[in-house]
Amino acid sequence: MKKLVALLLLSAIFSVASFSTSVSTIKPSIKATEVYLPIGKAGQMISIQELSVIKLKDFEILTGKKMKLVDKIGFTISQKKLRKSINSDGTFNKKKIQKYFDRMAEGGAGFNAGGFFLGLLLGLIGVLIAYLINDDKKKSRVKWAWIGWAIWLAILLIAVVI
Repeated sequence: MKKLVALLLLSAIFSVASFSTSVSTIKPSIKATEVYLPIGKAGQMISIQELSVIKLKDFEILTGKKMKLVDKIGFTISQKKLRKSINSDGTFNKKKIQKYFDRMAEGGAGFNAGGFFLGLLLGLIGVLIAYLINDDKKKSRVKWAWIGWAIWLAILLIAVVI
């Protein structure tokens, strides 16, 4: 049993060494004309730039639904906020929107190897370390540290039962 636990621990340690990362210093700015959203039942696509300047009647025609007064007011307010978040060159000026698109360009907020192995190899201490590291990937790291810790517990329970 001890050999099995030792084997799993060693394989986890050596798999950490096999992960590599690449850092890109040039971040392409995404333009509002390049991001499309599906509109209506037919699945028609509209860019965010077009959505920020489209007339209310044209939007109703695209969606195929008549909007109520409250929906019309909400649409115009949202449209005004959207126009303010787009620069004159077509890029986004809100950090939150740009950060979202940067994360999607990097491959999404998927697997975070650092957080996972913090939780897997260090247990609850690794989860606490994940909380202490402050950067833009903290949320993903903490999530994967908890998942790694849960797997660590599962392995420990299997080792105790067997």
